[in-house]
Amino acid sequence: MKTLIRFVIALLAALGLSGAALAQERGTKEEAKALAEAAVAHIKKVGAERAFEDFTRDKANWTKKDLYVFVNDFDGLSKAHGANEKLVGKVLIGLKDQNGKEFVKEMIAVASSKGEGWVDYDWANPATRKVEAKSSFVKRVVGANLAVGVGIYR
Repeated sequence: MKTLIRFVIALLAALGLSGAALAQERGTKEEAKALAEAAVAHIKKVGAERAFEDFTRDKANWTKKDLYVFVNDFDGLSKAHGANEKLVGKVLIGLKDQNGKEFVKEMIAVASSKGEGWVDYDWANPATRKVEAKSSFVKRVVGANLAVGVGIYR
């Protein structure tokens, strides 16, 4: 009986530790917003084309935990995507999540009308490879028809 109790305690402790580790690997809303704002500043500093390349390929600087930068123009053309380079150059305006939500269209609407804001949808988490609830902070690049985004998995 004591062996069973020790096993259960060890199992619960291990599960608690893995849950804590997972929580540390997930980005927060504040971190997502800060990374998106840094990405907008990077576009202004080095120019759009160089920044798009950096966001897509420079994982050390533009991927934090499960956060990554993506950029769409206001026609829905993917200019950069830190998690899936194959999306770059594709028009995503009609892309829907598993519930039928046209989230790229909504992101563009938020960025173009309000300047910035949050959009909720479901998307595949590159870390878990499972579709999860996601909220993305999108911000317009002033002087350009671009929406920069970074999302958190909820």
